[in-house]
Amino acid sequence: MASAPVRTPYVARVKNGRLVLDVPTDLPEGAEVALLLEDELGDDLTNEERAELHAELRRSIRQLENGEGIDGDIVMAELQARLASP
Repeated sequence: MASAPVRTPYVARVKNGRLVLDVPTDLPEGAEVALLLEDELGDDLTNEERAELHAELRRSIRQLENGEGIDGDIVMAELQARLASP
């Protein structure tokens, strides 16, 4: 099974008019990170719901890293088969 790149949500805070992102990373020096304002994310999640979502995403990433995932092509084929059947 091919593994997909794992994307990590980063959070920056504004301090003295500057964006501050203070987290360890293995990104290469000079890498650019795109930031979106939370208001532009298009969801209505509360902070608690978003924390639960991120915890679940981290759990899912660990499962993928342990080889417990299902290939995306298989999932898509199964979904298409379900949609096609009455």
